Amino acid sequence: MNAVFKALNDPTRRSILELLKEKDLTAGEIVERFHISGPSISHHLDILKQAELVTALKDGQYIFYSLNTTVVDELMKWFIQFRSKKK
Repeated sequence: MNAVFKALNDPTRRSILELLKEKDLTAGEIVERFHISGPSISHHLDILKQAELVTALKDGQYIFYSLNTTVVDELMKWFIQFRSKKK
């Protein structure tokens, strides 16, 4: 769970997750949407993969990144337990 929070702590990584919410993208497509270097985006993607928030699937010369909704669902279930009960 700590890896997930570390990954979510960065605004660039949160933005990448928002992009992947819409559709799967290659690293190159993700880089095009930011004003930072390709190696920097690769570093962010590695952190997101370590946290299992994204998955990577190689197709020929491209790697497609996808949002891993399973981890997001687990995180939401964890947060829901802290909701205060209405009196």
